[in-house]
Amino acid sequence: MKKQLLAAALSAATLYVPAQAVETKFWTEREQADFEKGKLTNLSLRSDGRLMLAPTFRELFDSSVPYLWTLASDSKGNLYAGGGGPSASAARVFRIDAGGKAAPFAELPGMEVHAIAINRRDQVFAASAPDGKVYRIGSDGKAEAFYDPKTKYIWGMVFAPSGDLFIATGDKGEVHRVSPEGNGGIFFRTEETHARSITVDSQGNVIVGTEPGGLILRISPAGEGFVLYQAPKREITAVAIGGDGVVYAAGVGNKGVGGVLPPTFNFPAPEPVPSRPPATTPPTQGPKPPATATPAPLPAATSREASVSGGSELYRIERDNYVRRVWSQPQDIVYAIGIDAQGRPVIGTGNKGNIYRIDSENTSTLLINSTPTQVTAFTSSPDGTLHAATGNIGRVYRIGPGTEAEGGFESEPFDVGGFSWWGRLSFHGEANGGKLGFETRSGNLDRPQKNWSNWAPVDLANGARVSSPAARFLQYRVNVRAAPDGRSPQVSEIEIAYMAKNVAPIVEAIELTPPNYRTQPPALTATPATQSITLPAIGQRRRTLPSPPFEPGGGSLTLQYAKGSMGARWAASDPNNDELIYKLEIRGTHESTWKLLRDKVRERHLTWDSTAYPDGEYVLRITASDAPDNPPDQALSA
Repeated sequence: MKKQLLAAALSAATLYVPAQAVETKFWTEREQADFEKGKLTNLSLRSDGRLMLAPTFRELFDSSVPYLWTLASDSKGNLYAGGGGPSASAARVFRIDAGGKAAPFAELPGMEVHAIAINRRDQVFAASAPDGKVYRIGSDGKAEAFYDPKTKYIWGMVFAPSGDLFIATGDKGEVHRVSPEGNGGIFFRTEETHARSITVDSQGNVIVGTEPGGLILRISPAGEGFVLYQAPKREITAVAIGGDGVVYAAGVGNKGVGGVLPPTFNFPAPEPVPSRPPATTPPTQGPKPPATATPAPLPAATSREASVSGGSELYRIERDNYVRRVWSQPQDIVYAIGIDAQGRPVIGTGNKGNIYRIDSENTSTLLINSTPTQVTAFTSSPDGTLHAATGNIGRVYRIGPGTEAEGGFESEPFDVGGFSWWGRLSFHGEANGGKLGFETRSGNLDRPQKNWSNWAPVDLANGARVSSPAARFLQYRVNVRAAPDGRSPQVSEIEIAYMAKNVAPIVEAIELTPPNYRTQPPALTATPATQSITLPAIGQRRRTLPSPPFEPGGGSLTLQYAKGSMGARWAASDPNNDELIYKLEIRGTHESTWKLLRDKVRERHLTWDSTAYPDGEYVLRITASDAPDNPPDQALSA
């Protein structure tokens, strides 16, 4: 008895992108993370995924210096901004009057100004860096030395209700207090390298944030310190008092990693000092400060852009000292905290120029994305208008109080994975008396630059059908226009239906199994190695029989000895990732009619009893069908 089975195999070398079975699917965007991948223009994005028109963000002044680090306002509505750059010949202060006219105001020795404070008599005080000193600037712009803390850096200054000036310094981590007459000294030693941020509450308590321990301290007017919170972050870059009297503090960077000094600084770290004698200048008030701990080496930024591992967090410290984290962001670096007219904290960050607002315990809003990459300072005018200073282009902006008249959102391209038809667009939201419009475009290039279709409007009044050509990629944009009374439309979810074109499956290879062996039934127990063989993955070189058991997986197949059995195995795939079933047919080489061997086979192998067929040569045909995952009129086979 002699039987020979011949098989032909189609070998495919095309790469196919896995997709879903052919049926109507939906591209849905509703989360904050979804919309963050797109481009916002004059729109704000709330943490619950709601899009709305952003507050107006108008440039008041371009300083022509790389960085503005500090911003303050007097009782007449004049703004004062300070900054400079790494190669500047002088630290600079600018003034913007209440009418919006801006001009240089003063130049100080050093490279940059990091702190400006204004007292109740509208006198302007500015601190230069490095080798920080405090200068009092007259109304004519002439500066005179006011106080020298004899420290490397001055990070912040604030006036207390008593009229005293408090100064946060590094690299000794000291807080200095200076009387209105310019007499002062060390008020408190934090025992940290830097007193990095500072503010004063309504009771005259000084709130200080430190680096590298990430401490938030409250220091009483008598000089008694109390740690409100030891943050998990390395550096407390900003502190502020909220409208309800609570303390907000921003922590950045993982501990054990270099800190976040302003990116324009690139000074070498000072040599470690084994000990430091107590300061000789006594404080003007309060108890004698404790001895200073040995300072750690000064962290230094290594580039123009600050590099921080660990992102940022915002903490809210209640009046009873209870602390909770109310906001976090894994990439942005917080530089400043402002308080808006409603008493809510507003956060300025880098290095994407994002401004966030904390709306409640559970929600926050990405309020504005500015063109400058760092938002470094805030101040409020007497009328409650919030202003912002920026770095890595040094500018001053006014935020609000109204909202933009129109804005838009452009999604990232959506990859269906293959040629697809587009269905209807639907959304959740409210017009609020304004207007909402949607447009789409499609293409087969993974970036929507050239050779995509033009933007086409979606007619919401007539079925909202997407009219863009069938393709692999789709992009949408939303156009938002305010109501006549200024109210903003809102959008919280966008959904677009699509259906991929069904593509026929591919039978890639057919391989005959050794004669007189059959696949082992699942319930059959293992038999001695001399009675079974294991085939490697299809397409791999077969080992000399008998072979040891092959490692599981990888497409191997174990066969059990069975005299008279014949079999085959095959490789097949479907570009739509549809489930496949197989039909096996056989005919003699000189015959024209195919005989059904087995239908609706779900495995990719089959054995049968060859003794039921006359001796001779036969041809095997395998047909793959995607019928399990497609309607009968759309199923395809190969």
